[in-house]
Amino acid sequence: MAARLNTSLHNALSLLNPFNTPLNTKAFYSRNTFRFSKKLQSLSGKRALYCTSSSLGSQENGVDGAETFVLTTPLYYVNAPPHMGSAYTTIAADSIARFQRLLGKKVIFITGTDEHGEKIATSAAANGRNPAEHCDLISQSYRALWKDLDIAYDKFIRTTDPKHEAIVKEFYARVFANGDIYRADYEGLYCVNCEEYKDEKELLENNCCPVHQAPCVARKEDNYFFALSKYQKPLEDILSQNPRFVQPSYRLNEVQSWIKSGLRDFSISRALVDWGIPVPDDDKQTIYVWFDALLGYISALTEDNEQQNLETALSLGWPASLHLIGKDILRFHAVYWPAMLMSAGLNLPKMVFGHGFLTKDGMKMGKSLGNTLEPFELVQKFGPDAVRYFFLREVEFGNDGDYSEDRFIKIVNAHLANTIGNLLNRTLGLLKKNCESTLVVDSTIAAEGVPLKDTVEKLVEKARTNYESLSLSSACEAVLEIGNAGNTYMDQRAPWFLFKQGGVSAEAAAKDLVIILEVMRIIAVALSPVAPCLSLRIYSQLGYSLDQYNSITWNDTKWGGLKGGQVMEQASPVFARIELNPEKEEEEKKPKVGKKTGKAKVKVEQTPTVAEA
Repeated sequence: MAARLNTSLHNALSLLNPFNTPLNTKAFYSRNTFRFSKKLQSLSGKRALYCTSSSLGSQENGVDGAETFVLTTPLYYVNAPPHMGSAYTTIAADSIARFQRLLGKKVIFITGTDEHGEKIATSAAANGRNPAEHCDLISQSYRALWKDLDIAYDKFIRTTDPKHEAIVKEFYARVFANGDIYRADYEGLYCVNCEEYKDEKELLENNCCPVHQAPCVARKEDNYFFALSKYQKPLEDILSQNPRFVQPSYRLNEVQSWIKSGLRDFSISRALVDWGIPVPDDDKQTIYVWFDALLGYISALTEDNEQQNLETALSLGWPASLHLIGKDILRFHAVYWPAMLMSAGLNLPKMVFGHGFLTKDGMKMGKSLGNTLEPFELVQKFGPDAVRYFFLREVEFGNDGDYSEDRFIKIVNAHLANTIGNLLNRTLGLLKKNCESTLVVDSTIAAEGVPLKDTVEKLVEKARTNYESLSLSSACEAVLEIGNAGNTYMDQRAPWFLFKQGGVSAEAAAKDLVIILEVMRIIAVALSPVAPCLSLRIYSQLGYSLDQYNSITWNDTKWGGLKGGQVMEQASPVFARIELNPEKEEEEKKPKVGKKTGKAKVKVEQTPTVAEA
């Protein structure tokens, strides 16, 4: 077993230690004393029958030679319909996926639903459905919302899919064969909503869960456990060697604090829950949520018509480049999951990014408060571009953020309708009136000696850098700055006035319009990860087809795309201004006394809320 453990640990650390500096793995082999009562039954006696991960590998390149980029959202729990926190995570993941596609990478964007467990069976019964019917209904509601929000996922995995069960059982067998699963009695305080036992020291008054604000219940069970405590030193080494494994950096501090306080083995089965995957060789127990749901990131890689085994799944894209999650499930992804993977001898994901929560009007959201934010209603009322742009632009990615409808309307009107939409509309109107909607010269020639070109190129690079570092708000800001620069150029040059002068002035004005439209073309490409439909409408008005839009890459942000002789479409608003209701509009007209305006508040580390951000 020692040889197998050494290979597993070496594999995990070498992935995160590109310089191959020596690591102390001695503590990895020490046997821990397990802190459980009575029937402690070790299951480490069976021989390890499985090869280590060194023979399984991971694809660095797709079949076409492109670098593979695999990112995941959580598999969303189907005890209830999707909320705005789930939508926020998925919008962010979709924007990252779209940007990576622009870079030419083979992207595998995985999302899906977690469909087993006690809460789901309870929720189904409360709604008069059996668990399978309930899961079908709620899972479909996620798909419907993702369609409304223009989410272009590549894989949608359901943990009730047969191919998923096969992967889970094979993974379980690997960990079992490695001696890291044993059976024991456990008694403690259990949070049904979290579906985990809690330490009393982390609970609030009356044994309330700090996340769900509900009392935990005393429970005693005979379960199977995973030997997490055995992996304390390996996890410490991983985080020390590669601090970027957990981001943002303050999330890394949280994880290191959890590990430093001492890791406890955790239950991976339930004896009282029928709705789940049966434990191999013990049909009286079902596999607990994390040993089930986390494997969806791997089972999703397979196709329904492929051989369903772990080695096949791993060869199709593992390890993941990025797990994108809410901070409330950080422990499971940054502590439990890597330890489980090491036990099975598999590579670790390259990064776990934990973002914050959303509040509404400065208050946490909840049905009891009557202030929930329903994503279906929001996208129906304002459209996908507005919803996507607001949350990515106004919430600094990683932190908590606040939504208010007034702020929402002001931001999207100012940025999308005015700065971007109105600039395009004005320019195309002038082009039609004075140039028959036809560009007089190549954009490269038109911009010779014009400082705006250099300004735009610098802002494009700024946007790219921020997209790459997952600073999505700053990426949006950089694109908006391109729009501001275009508006400033338009106002300074006043082409409408130059056209009236005629002659050389009119020729210069015609070139100015080419320059501004090239700015708009670049904005369409650079903003496409965030607002894909708006970007398509801009691109279409510049005379491009849908196929041409679908084939753009980040290289198309380079100056020089528009050519002389290209015919533009007739101007029409690409983003309709959102009107306030009459009462609010009248209120807005009143003079404000001592009231500050500015960017929506973004709160760092507030009290956990119902909706993830």
